[in-house]
Amino acid sequence: MQKPKRRRIVRSVISGVLTLATLWLVSVTAPAQSASETLHTLKEGAVPIFLLRLERGDLFSDDAISAPTALALSMQPLLLEGRREIVSAWSSELQQPPQAERDGEDDEGTVLSAPREPSEITVTENGVPSRTLKPSDPAGYTVFGNVYINNASSASLNTSQLSGDFAAELQDGGPQVLIIHTHGTEAYSMPAGEEYMPSDNHRTLESEKNMLRIGDEIAEALTAKGISVVHDRNLYDYPNYSGAYNRSLASIENYLAQYPSISFVLDVHRDAVEDATGNEYKLLCAEEPNAAQLEFVIGSNGGGLSHDKWRENVKLACAVQENLLEKYPTLMRPIVVRNSRYNQHMTTGSLLIEVGTAGNSLEEAIVAARIFAGGFAETIQE
Repeated sequence: MQKPKRRRIVRSVISGVLTLATLWLVSVTAPAQSASETLHTLKEGAVPIFLLRLERGDLFSDDAISAPTALALSMQPLLLEGRREIVSAWSSELQQPPQAERDGEDDEGTVLSAPREPSEITVTENGVPSRTLKPSDPAGYTVFGNVYINNASSASLNTSQLSGDFAAELQDGGPQVLIIHTHGTEAYSMPAGEEYMPSDNHRTLESEKNMLRIGDEIAEALTAKGISVVHDRNLYDYPNYSGAYNRSLASIENYLAQYPSISFVLDVHRDAVEDATGNEYKLLCAEEPNAAQLEFVIGSNGGGLSHDKWRENVKLACAVQENLLEKYPTLMRPIVVRNSRYNQHMTTGSLLIEVGTAGNSLEEAIVAARIFAGGFAETIQE
């Protein structure tokens, strides 16, 4: 009598397990439209996540479509017809905005994680929506005077290390500033009728419309202030983008050997900014709406390479930014410190400058470059 009873219990348990497994399979494969898509869903996502939750004891998380919801999607004709849209909307609601991770030497770009307010968004002549970025909360920043510093490196930085004058000084007897472009083909979003021949996305070999033009503007403005400039107009990111910093480093070494009077090296780039859903933005200065916002990127020894005096470059960036903020409080974005050196170990007067974004127009970048050059000249001549 006991054996039939045990068999019934075993069959009931097996039946229950199979029922739960069936509900789980329906739940996780609801978005799939074919057998192959179903297998891919199980292989790439559902099974690993299930095992992880099993290990954590978290089998009832609410970040997925429940079994009843999945069954409803599969049983109701109207819901079945729109199930992909439903699943997509569900996933979008739960998805967290990605964090921007830009420590690689050949990476570029910023992801906007702050919410967009309608009053902040306008559309200018090249059709790209614009924003003005300004930190309102010091949390997460190192704040030195009016300058916000985002230390995204693993190296330590505090305000006591930024006191005193920066180390680099103007030298007589030859060129004083080197302008170089590790990513010289970077370009902007041109208005209709002023487009360039692209070499890649938002890149061109046309020197009048890429970063060489921005370097020309900075060089001209510094020369007008009595500062001797060498402008390297070579392209280091074409035809190969990878390894551009190694190639520009070789040139910096040659220039410094040829002209020991060079104390300041400006590596002039542009950024690329989009929100978490991939929408591109331009960044504009509120006080001068025809000027793009700028950003200093400072390298450190956080990546393990020798660069002991990197904080001197931070001090220089802070001094220039403090000067510019007096007249243009929103011209400069927070300074970013990263693990990579960006060739800034060659002098204590090295800056990487992001002039606008890919969404800005060339004219907005030129206005910003001229303003920067004036503030930079004033700072180093003091």
